[in-house]
Amino acid sequence: MDYLEGLMLGKLWSDTDYENRKHFWLFVIYGLLCNCIVLYTYILGKRLLGFGNVGMPLFAAFIVLFVASPFINFRYYRMPLWGKILVLAEKIFKSYLVLSYTVGLILPKLTVNMGDLQTVIVDYLNKTLETYTTKYAASSGSFATVTGVLAGGMHVMLVVLINIAVIMVIPGLIYIAFRVCQYVWDWLINTLILKRFFPSKR
Repeated sequence: MDYLEGLMLGKLWSDTDYENRKHFWLFVIYGLLCNCIVLYTYILGKRLLGFGNVGMPLFAAFIVLFVASPFINFRYYRMPLWGKILVLAEKIFKSYLVLSYTVGLILPKLTVNMGDLQTVIVDYLNKTLETYTTKYAASSGSFATVTGVLAGGMHVMLVVLINIAVIMVIPGLIYIAFRVCQYVWDWLINTLILKRFFPSKR
């Protein structure tokens, strides 16, 4: 419960030591989750739990929850259990909206149809290997093919690793950006309004 409170509320409102711990694997798991949802939608052609569908009503709900966050959070530890559960549910829903928006950003970038994917990959491999084989033909002589295949293979592996790193990092960076923006907004409201007009309510 303490971990969930720290994760959902953030260090401004939480009494846990969540923010003092490293959360690298949480960052990785979030990226994996986002990309699994994207792959599911890409391969099967249907949405999973509505991820990626963020229309105006949900966007408006996100803005309202974002703005209301400090007013919802500042009395969290004075709430009864059912109130805390409602607050945590609201935080989970807002995180769902952020993840859904991230999925919606990534999906349009996948412009190759699933049926054409194998052809595109094979063509890319052939062109890359041909390029490197031609490049080493003059200097490597009879070893041009072997050298070209090795160099081309390393090039392909490097491209794959870079792309995996990018698609793993981007969802996490978007979520971190959201958390930073939420923290700044909460801090401003807490400093300028809540501490000034409700000093005894925390």
